[in-house]
Amino acid sequence: MRVLVVEDFEILARTLGTGLRREGLAVDVVLDGEAALERLAVTAYDVTVLDRDVPGVHGDEVCRRITASYPACRVLMLTAAGTVRDRIDGLDLGADDYLPKPFDFAELVARVRALGRRPGAGLPPLLSADDVSLDPSRRVASRGGLRLDLSPKEFAVLEYLLASAGRVVSAEELLEHVWDEAADPFTTTVKTTIKRLRTKLGEPPVVHTVRGGGYRVGEP
Repeated sequence: MRVLVVEDFEILARTLGTGLRREGLAVDVVLDGEAALERLAVTAYDVTVLDRDVPGVHGDEVCRRITASYPACRVLMLTAAGTVRDRIDGLDLGADDYLPKPFDFAELVARVRALGRRPGAGLPPLLSADDVSLDPSRRVASRGGLRLDLSPKEFAVLEYLLASAGRVVSAEELLEHVWDEAADPFTTTVKTTIKRLRTKLGEPPVVHTVRGGGYRVGEP
């Protein structure tokens, strides 16, 4: 899942970015609304965590533009104002969820994950291919009933491939959705992660390489 954090309080912004990355998410962080719109124009985000009172372009306007131009991106709005009226206003702007400050980080993570599982077509609560299954909400993956010990990035790659339901996924697409802006597109990061994932999945192979195309799960 690729997440954009828009928060003008830099310490909080960096803390959120670090915490979400530790949860296995790909996270970019900006400190104002103008920078948020610049990122949104070039990157397909799954969720934007948006402080309502960011400077530059106000959070309300950022939310409106996301709703109008990037409908696949879900918005979790944050604000220090937590009245019912404020929550209604935020949802009326097009936000998908609303979390008043201060908040519990575990709740923020749960809400972000829930929004990421809410694409237009809808994904099943349990992803699977052959004898491999993955539960995004519980962060558990298994093969043949045996739990897999995956790193956050290995889990995220497997989750993305399973969610693609047999579609060929390029290395560039994986970089776009599983890694953040710090990832070097000219490294072998994706190939190395896929190799480790295949080792942990065991035989017969589950993740297949499509020559000139990328990767897919299911039948070769």
